[in-house]
Amino acid sequence: MALKDITLGQYFPGNSLIHRFDPRAKIIFTILYIAAIFLCKQVVSYGVTLLILLVFIAISRVQPKVFVKGMKPVVFIIVCTAVLNLFYTSGTVLWSFGFLKITEEGLWKAGFMVVRILMLIACTLLLTYTTSPILLTDGLERLLRPLKKIKVPVHELSMMMSIALRFIPNLIQETDKIISAQKARGADFDSGNLMQKAKALIPILIPLFISSFRRAEDLAVAMECRCYHGDEGRTSLRQLTMHGRDWGLVIFSILLCVAVCVLRQFGL
Repeated sequence: MALKDITLGQYFPGNSLIHRFDPRAKIIFTILYIAAIFLCKQVVSYGVTLLILLVFIAISRVQPKVFVKGMKPVVFIIVCTAVLNLFYTSGTVLWSFGFLKITEEGLWKAGFMVVRILMLIACTLLLTYTTSPILLTDGLERLLRPLKKIKVPVHELSMMMSIALRFIPNLIQETDKIISAQKARGADFDSGNLMQKAKALIPILIPLFISSFRRAEDLAVAMECRCYHGDEGRTSLRQLTMHGRDWGLVIFSILLCVAVCVLRQFGL
């Protein structure tokens, strides 16, 4: 997998309905949709949630291949989850070889777990792909504003999340440049055993850490030069306002959770 295939933290500008939703409404939808996924029990409930996700992806006008690229970093986790559920779920045995056995229940459980993980990742990617880091930070800060009454540093937490998301693509590009430079100097990252491959990463990690600290220092200096002193007395350039479509999305999210709960009660 190439580093350029990692799309986590990237924002794809657009003018679709999903892009125009208030970030607070999209965050609430994402949270409730994840809750609905974990409430799913059988094919019908999984089918309903998957269909809704596919419709939202189509409305966002973000190319499906971008979502596929976003899935690549977690392919190993998905495969391991599927294998563990496939071979270590008791039930009606369909095939066995030694201590390995595949059961009918294991097939269903492995399939459901894979679909669940894919939907979880796709839903979070949809949020980051269609919401700029600044709006995402503002929306999260507004949602967590009541926690200020108990002295929780909401603004600082939101700012750190925004900076982390913003710097992920930069770190990926920096790592790709360092690897290319090391390979041009004759470095070999593919051959050798596990220990040799681990040692070969040292020429990558050291300059990456140095570059990251330098970027962090430059950012701190830039924020100080612009008189940034945290949340005290700070105003926002963009004033978030919930419109009818945003409240509609929130209501739809709640109804989705209720519908999945009803389907769960009927074993669907």
